[in-house]
Amino acid sequence: MRFCAVGDTDIGIQRETNQDSVLIKRADTKFGEILLAVVCDGMGGLEKGEVASAAVVNAFSEWFDHELPGEISNMDFGIVGNKWELMLRDLNARIREYGKKAEVTMGTTVTGVLMFGERYLLIHVGDTRLYSISSEIRQLTEDQTVSARAVRRGEMTPEQAKTDRGSHMLLQCVGASKTVEPQILSGRLRTGNYMLCSDGFRHKVTEDELKKFLAPENTPDRRAMRDRIRRVIDLVKGREEKDNISAVLIRAE
Repeated sequence: MRFCAVGDTDIGIQRETNQDSVLIKRADTKFGEILLAVVCDGMGGLEKGEVASAAVVNAFSEWFDHELPGEISNMDFGIVGNKWELMLRDLNARIREYGKKAEVTMGTTVTGVLMFGERYLLIHVGDTRLYSISSEIRQLTEDQTVSARAVRRGEMTPEQAKTDRGSHMLLQCVGASKTVEPQILSGRLRTGNYMLCSDGFRHKVTEDELKKFLAPENTPDRRAMRDRIRRVIDLVKGREEKDNISAVLIRAE
């Protein structure tokens, strides 16, 4: 499998800082092409969220550069997933400690995906998302919010959750929770597009609109992919999205 990836981020129409962080790392190896993409959303209501999101992105970048080479000849997603989980737990403790010393509170969501061969590995905390976009659009992550938990428990319908105030209340995030329990899963890659995004990218658009803009037939090359991501960003800004807006679009073929 080969990959083409583009990312974009925008401060939005209201925030004074962009607290989102985006990472794309790709390498050609003798074992095949490998791609890492991460989107982190520093908490908009917490101070210095950009510090927390940058810390997580930097940790994944360091892992890709310095630890991945030792894993790739005998890639085991179970082992890598365990190491990622330990990394996020360590980051959670260190960011919390930094915040206590600086007398501020900060935190970040994280959604990261590693693509290699015919499979992907996902790690997720919070309400950033990973979608698969082909003939249909599928959300691969589970939102870790009060409303999403209520839907999973049968206490609320998905339609009710869209307008519920609990849709913005995170159950956990890196740096502001006592402990973090990431969602980790792996799956088989399919030819098509994958998209990671912060919640600001998706709040003002429907899944049908995302599919229309970002479907593989409408994003045949890097230039088209970059243009389509920017068009969605401009659309949600025009609909008065107040949050930071970030996304990574990946084409697997």
